[in-house]
Amino acid sequence: MSCAISDAEIRIAENSVEAALDAGASAVQVTLDKACTDIVALLNGELDNIRHTGDRSLTFRLYSEGRYGVFSTNRLDDNGIRSFMKQAVEHLRLQAEDPFRKLPSETTGEAVRGDEMGLCWYGYDTVTGKDRIAAAESVSVFGKEGNEGKGWKLISEEVEYNNTLADTLLLDSSGTRCRQVETSFEVSAQATVQDRAGAKYSGFDWDYGISPDRISSSECGRKAVEEAVSQINPERIPGGKYTMVVDRKVCSKLINPIISGLGGLRIQQRSSFLTDTLDKKVFHEGMSLVDRPRVPGKCGSILFEPDGRACIDRDIIIEGVVKEYFINTYMSGKMGMEATSDTANRPVLLPFVNGNPGLTEALRKGEGILERDGILNICGDGILVTGFNGGNCNAATGEFSYGIEGFEFRNGVIVRPIESMLITGEMITLWNSLIAAGTDPMNGMSRQIPTLAFSDISFNS
Repeated sequence: MSCAISDAEIRIAENSVEAALDAGASAVQVTLDKACTDIVALLNGELDNIRHTGDRSLTFRLYSEGRYGVFSTNRLDDNGIRSFMKQAVEHLRLQAEDPFRKLPSETTGEAVRGDEMGLCWYGYDTVTGKDRIAAAESVSVFGKEGNEGKGWKLISEEVEYNNTLADTLLLDSSGTRCRQVETSFEVSAQATVQDRAGAKYSGFDWDYGISPDRISSSECGRKAVEEAVSQINPERIPGGKYTMVVDRKVCSKLINPIISGLGGLRIQQRSSFLTDTLDKKVFHEGMSLVDRPRVPGKCGSILFEPDGRACIDRDIIIEGVVKEYFINTYMSGKMGMEATSDTANRPVLLPFVNGNPGLTEALRKGEGILERDGILNICGDGILVTGFNGGNCNAATGEFSYGIEGFEFRNGVIVRPIESMLITGEMITLWNSLIAAGTDPMNGMSRQIPTLAFSDISFNS
């Protein structure tokens, strides 16, 4: 593959380890990153632009006499790197000593070729410019039959196709060598419709695959229009406490503060609402969040941490009990705790239905499917959240305030779109009100978070 790291670039990366040691570093970790992306964009069914981007860089984590620094360059030639290393080590000696900065004592030897996780499609170079344009055009519905309906018309459509190859090589002075090569193909559509009164509504959809096969039959253009049309004539509903179902497209918004709050740096600085929660039951017993980075062919899967340690399957939260903080090699020394992982590489929220342990167990074994419609039926009445419009979560307290858009549902059926509202609360309380988690996380997302449902959430109109 022409965009992958070449043998000559590998040799330069290998030589740079020696160059760093010759310059006076006591240890060094080198990461060579290389990526290229081809993009085709359509506007209203017509070709708007074609772009090609490429990038490569060498990042050095240098250790010398108890001092540490990170340096990078995109000039890959041996002489230039040797000069760069001499300047970097001289600069490093001006830093304060930090006894906890060191290379990890154990690293993985599994990621040798880079394709062990099955995320690389070797036909990447066979995709032509005509293929990319055709893929984008096949998604576009602008100007085609069926793109106007009673009371609305499609006034704008943006379609974007891209294919990317990303290649990472990690080396260090202790002999560690890891590599990961990934290819991805994505197509997305954003549609804007206008009703008779002139009000505009937008919808978005996308598809992803390691190879072009999945996106070749994508209907994200049609789905984007359907999503936009579904929002026409939103109605204001009174504020209060409602059951909330969060669509799988946007539900990662509610897990991100949890993952961030379990980070070792925040815990060590006592700036997290999850400080002092290790081995304590904090969340609803139905909440089980695990990290599964070793599943071949799945977005987010990888065999090594950023410092070369092995990625392993980990239990983060089990039945509401916090089982692990994210602690890298550096924070391990500072906190006097065993190193775990830098963060969740491929977090998976396990299925759950409150009050139905038999169904929960079956879903977790892969026996059955629970998607959005099924969760709406379980909940009966409430508000379906399909988008977040700004807002934030306080990392220290867990208090949140998010703008939302979505629909009211009754008896498990969507009845009307609603005007934008605001949800407020606190993360631990939110996750203790968990009603259900489905089996429908989005393909192509590293965070495998399915449709979710919570009880008694405060909505403000």
